[in-house]
Amino acid sequence: MAFNDNSPLYMQVARKLIQDVRDGRYQVDQALPSERSLSEQLEISRVTARKAIDQLVEQGLVVRRRGSGNYVAPRIEQPLSNLSSFSEQLAQRGYKPSSQWLRRAIVSAAPDEQLALGLSPQARVARLERLRLADEVVMAFEVSVIPATVLPAPEQVGSSLYEYLNQSGHMPVRALQHIRAMNAGAQLAAQLGVPEGQAVLFITRVGYLESGQAVELTHSYCRSDHYDFVAEMRRAA
Repeated sequence: MAFNDNSPLYMQVARKLIQDVRDGRYQVDQALPSERSLSEQLEISRVTARKAIDQLVEQGLVVRRRGSGNYVAPRIEQPLSNLSSFSEQLAQRGYKPSSQWLRRAIVSAAPDEQLALGLSPQARVARLERLRLADEVVMAFEVSVIPATVLPAPEQVGSSLYEYLNQSGHMPVRALQHIRAMNAGAQLAAQLGVPEGQAVLFITRVGYLESGQAVELTHSYCRSDHYDFVAEMRRAA
């Protein structure tokens, strides 16, 4: 296959592979051709093929599975009209959800948390910090804040916070969510496995009980290469 622009050959190959993924030639969780197969198909060296795949790995489009190969990374399309947990979203799409806990503690509520949750200045909250994974790929860094009266023992939360809240009778029935873009600082970039300064989606959600009481404040920092948010809109009659 001919490559004829002025950029390095491995970059041209990487762009072709990215386009193949976007065009649906390779599906999520499908293995890419091996370096040897790519080099034969495209008439390039295996070193060039390896560097091209490295580019896709760095961009989060492909994940390496030791001893197995290179696979198209998961991507979540999340409707904005549905209130569901991360675990529910992944399970519905056939992925295996998991969490890597970074912190589970009872602390004093910060001023913005007091305001969002309608708490007094002396209130205590459960703060849960974790990495959210799909098929062992880091998708997001998440910080959830729950009133301590609702969640007095945060270490009891397992893989799903919403499952715990549902079992305790404090499941949110509606939520307000704000989404904006931001550039990842050094610490966040390291947690998400992306280059420093890369754009991520910053999502703030406040969940409410049927009574109108705010019960959940969650800040999510999502890899923009793994998330699509979809909204259906209708024109008023």
